[in-house]
This record gives sequence, C-alpha cells and structure tokens, in this order.
Amino acid sequence: MPPSLSGLLGPLRARVDREVGGERRRQVIVTFAAVLALDSADRATVGTNAVQLQDALGIGRPEIGLLLAVSSLVGALAVVPAGILVDRVRRSPLLARAILLWGVAMLLSAIATDYTFLLYTRLLLGALVAVAGPAIASMVGDYFPEADRGRVYGYILSGELLGAGLGFMVSGQLALLSWRAPFAALVVPTALVWWLVHRLPEPARDGSDRLPDGEVSAKADDDAGVDAAEVVADHGVTPTDDATAAPSTEDDRRLSLPKAVVRVLSVRTNRILVIASALGYFFFSGVRGFAVEFAQRQYGIGQSLASTLVLLLGIGALVGVLWGGRIADSLMRRGRLAARVEVPGVAVLVSAVLFVPAFLTGNVIVAAVLLGLAAMFLGAANPPLDAARLDIMPPALWGRAEAVRSLLRDVGDASAPLLFGVASSGVFSEETGLRDTFLISLLALCAAGTVALAIARRTYPEDVATAAHQPSGE
Repeated sequence: MPPSLSGLLGPLRARVDREVGGERRRQVIVTFAAVLALDSADRATVGTNAVQLQDALGIGRPEIGLLLAVSSLVGALAVVPAGILVDRVRRSPLLARAILLWGVAMLLSAIATDYTFLLYTRLLLGALVAVAGPAIASMVGDYFPEADRGRVYGYILSGELLGAGLGFMVSGQLALLSWRAPFAALVVPTALVWWLVHRLPEPARDGSDRLPDGEVSAKADDDAGVDAAEVVADHGVTPTDDATAAPSTEDDRRLSLPKAVVRVLSVRTNRILVIASALGYFFFSGVRGFAVEFAQRQYGIGQSLASTLVLLLGIGALVGVLWGGRIADSLMRRGRLAARVEVPGVAVLVSAVLFVPAFLTGNVIVAAVLLGLAAMFLGAANPPLDAARLDIMPPALWGRAEAVRSLLRDVGDASAPLLFGVASSGVFSEETGLRDTFLISLLALCAAGTVALAIARRTYPEDVATAAHQPSGE
C-alpha cells in the first residue's frame, strides 16, 4: 500500500476498530455488511432501470413488478431449506459458495436477450440469496455477545442501506448508457464480497468463539450494550407457563422441518415480530421498486437527480440504523424491559406520518427533508428488532427462525412490486397512480408499528426469560 494511502487509511481503520470493538470484530461486521449491501444493490437495479427496461423490452409496470417479485418469491420458497442447512452445516463456506453463484446470475442478467431470459435470471438469483439471511443471523449470534447485538446489528444493517443507496445512484447513472450496464457492474463487487466471506472463520455454535469488545473500557456506559436476559431477570420476570413454549425434550438442531416451524412460531413475540417485519418490508419493497419513476413524475426531476434523491434517503436511513439499536439498549438498561420492540414500534409510526406530506408535495426540497427524516425513523426500527429476535429464540434455532421470518418477508417483497405495479396502472389514474399507491401502502407501516406496541411489548420480557432457560441443542 502506498505510504500516503496507508497514512490516510491507518487512522480511519483505528477509529473504526475503536468504535466496533477491535480488528476481528471489524472483519466480521464489514463482511456481513458487504453481503447485505450486495443484495440491496442488486434489488435496487431493477427499480432504477425501470424506465429503460420498459422502453428496451417493450414492457409495462406490471412486468417490472413481476421482475422485482420473482426473486423474492423464489427466495421465500428456498429460505426454509436454507435455514435448515444453516443450522446443520458450516455456514461460512455455504454462504461463500452462494455468493460465487450470485455473480454468475448477475452476469446472466446483463447478457439477457429478452424479458423471459431476464425473468429466469432473477429466479436463479432469488434462490441463491435465500442463504444470506439465516446464515448472517446465526453467525451474529455466535460471534457477538447478547449485550452487543443491538449496536452490532446497526453496523451490519448499514450495509443494506449503503448498498441500496449506492445501487440507486450508480445504477441510475449507468442506466443512462444501457439497461445492461447496472447488472454487469455488480459482477466485480460480487467477487470482492466472496473473498471477504471466504476468509471468514466459522464460529463455534457453543458461543466459545464470541468476540469480546476489545474497546469496552474506552466506551461510555450508553455504548456498552445490554444483556436482555439479565435485565428481565433483575426485574423478576420469569419464563412463561405456556406449554407450547416449554423447553424441548429433543435436540432443537435435529428437529424435523414441521416441528422446527411449529417450535419457532410457538414463541409469541416471534409471531408478532414476523408479521410486523413482513408488513414493513412490503412497504419498503414496493416503494423501492418504483422510487425513481415516482420522483421523476411527482417532483418533475430527471433520472440522475431522482437517483441522487434516493441516495439521500439512504443516508437518512443510515443515521437511524446506527442509532436505533443504541437507543433501545440504553432504554432497556434504564428499566424499559421491552425497549427493543417499543423503539421500533414508535419509529415506524413516526415514519408513516412523515411519509404522507412527502408523497403529497411537489417541491423536491421539501420532499427531500421529509423523506430523509422518514427514512431515518424507518431505519431505526431494524437493529433493535433483529436483536430482539435473537433474544427470544434458543441458539439452536436461530437459522430456522430467521428462515421463517424471511419466508414471510420475501412474500411481502414478492407481492409488493407486483401489486404496486398493477394498482398504479390499473386501479388509479396514470398521472397520480404511483402517488396514490404509495399513500395507501402506508397502512402496512401503521399496522407494523401498532402490533409491535400493542402486543409484542407485553410478551417480549417473558419470552426472553423463557429462551434463557431453554437448552441450546449442543
């Protein structure tokens, strides 16, 4: 590395290491964030390319919606088998092989000769991406202590947002050259992500490889993390008496698929969080698919500026992601036992309120401010929710629990673009179709925030206590 570059990156690397808790932690966090960034960038490519694809392939919004839907639909079908593999085989090599094949699928998308060919490549990609969610969730649980997971998930999920933002901006510029260029451009970063995952050691499933915070002594108390099981125990919360949530007499890792699904869904808080997550992703997926076209029509701007506007939303969401887990952890430490579900519930409802005037205004500056704030609150919901899902599930079921959540999330991902495309073209007028569809879809966000606040906040403490008393399956 040239001395000048080394002198620039050295202090930055040291600062990142201090923030995340050491060099080994940085390696894991950056790798997982890169995987999510790659997935998000690819998902953004079709939406950014929507106008070019319609012109080049002679298709309409419903066909664009189908392109966006098929990868999520196949992913929904593949994610449960993927979760079983994650709970039974070495996860790092499994994820590395899947990413290597991602690159092949992306290259095939770039050379597609017609709409049908492109549709098939999205089907292939959806099946491969299904491995990522369960693998990352399971390895996060084994790499990081419970006390740090809210904060750590914030760093990891920042990759998802950076990938989506950069995907919109870069793909938007490349799409001006050709609709094929954005797909081809993703092949190179896929190789880099494969290299990162390939180098990642497989963590032991018994927690013996967990990475302690090497910088914990230098952190303020609010950044030190919180152990949910210890907090609820200190407040006298006891495991639930519900027989369906009692410790299993079998090795959870060897449960059959039907028994594992029943076991995962028997946890009351998990059922609610799965529903809330699916509703939230339904909204996000539908808006993401048509965001650039909506910005062009609603605010009267060109594709380049529209893509940049979407990037600004990603920055707002990034701020929320980085602080959402910290705020929830701090509140829990101060006695709010259900903060990891209360903070997301409030954040989602506030974001829904902010989206309304943002979708109605025609002023791009006003819209940018409102959308940035809405994205910030929406982003703040994810890290504490992801930490909460690990809190309430036994470690031996982490992969399959994430698979069940991903199944319903992917159903939302799959159905939203198709429904958005059909509704905006066939139900509402052509001129205001996207705006009206976006406004109606806010009901999904309102429902997600409501169920988190009305139900999950009451069941979460008991389910944390129950999970802490259940066998790990080792």
